[in-house]
Parts: sequence; C-alpha cells; structure tokens
Amino acid sequence: MSGLSDEHDERGEYDERNEPGEYDERNERGAYDERDGELHDGLLEEELRQAAAILDPVPAELRRVAVDAFALHDLDARVAELTFDSLVDGIPVRGETDPPRMLTFSTDGVTVDVEVTADGLIGQLLPPGPAGIEVLSGPRAHARLTADDMGRFTGEAPPAGPFALRLRTGREVVVTEWLRA
Repeated sequence: MSGLSDEHDERGEYDERNEPGEYDERNERGAYDERDGELHDGLLEEELRQAAAILDPVPAELRRVAVDAFALHDLDARVAELTFDSLVDGIPVRGETDPPRMLTFSTDGVTVDVEVTADGLIGQLLPPGPAGIEVLSGPRAHARLTADDMGRFTGEAPPAGPFALRLRTGREVVVTEWLRA
C-alpha cells in the first residue's frame, strides 16, 4: 500500500511519533514512557564517555591546566581594568633601547601601578597597604609577592607570556586583566 501517509502504519493505526524516524520508546504495553528515553540517553552518554576516554583521552597536562584555571575563578574578586599601558599610551623616550613597560590597573577604590622590566616587576598599590600578590601565568607555578605597608612590591623574574595579578588585601580580592608580557 504505497498510498499510506507517514502517520499510519500498515494496519491503519495512527503512529504517535512526532517526526519520521524519531526514536520510539514504548513500554511493554506499547505506551510511551519518557523515563525510558532518559535512561536510554543516560546509557548512551556513558558509553560515549567511556569510548572517548579510551580512544581519545584528555592529556594529563590539559586536565591540570583546566583544574588550575577553574581554581583561578574567584566569585568575590573584582576585576581591575587596564587604564594605562606605555606600549599603547606612552611617549617613546629618546635614546632608551628597552624601556620598562608601565601598566596601571584600576577598579573601584584600588589602583595598581606596575613596571615590567627585564629584571622583574616593581609596583605599588593605592591606597597603600599590605597585600598578598600572586603573579598568575597559566600552567606555570605562580610567583608569590608581598606588598609592604606602603603598598610597594617587587618580583625577581619578569612574567613570560600572558600574566595577571591577584591581590589579596585584608578586605577584598582584586584580579587584573590578563596581558601578554
């Protein structure tokens, strides 16, 4: 019977599927049960996960970087935006072959001035005060610095590649935008 519509089967009974080719999940009485579909989807998802873990496992280094990136996420942190970058906003100094990069980050009530040189970092927090500072640099170990009572801090080695600063004062956590050194 080639004249039958897609909605009727060979016996002339109505087919309840919404779309042709849609997976038909029926219980033993022939009635549709949504829980069967959820179970089927869950089992299929688990089989695909196991196959991917065997055939294309996530490299250990990538997994570690992903965990570290998640650990960097701090819901209470305020983001200090870059307000000055001497590479963009600065006026070149005559005779200076490798001038230090001057950066200023600001957020409500906190300003961070940083000088990036070949020898490391030099900076100051405003308003002045003690703080713990981490130089975030992706998968590498974070350098830990301390700002003194005047808000001054120094770091031995300059950051290589993308970096950001996380400041922990007694009152708040501030994270700067990420920049390439």
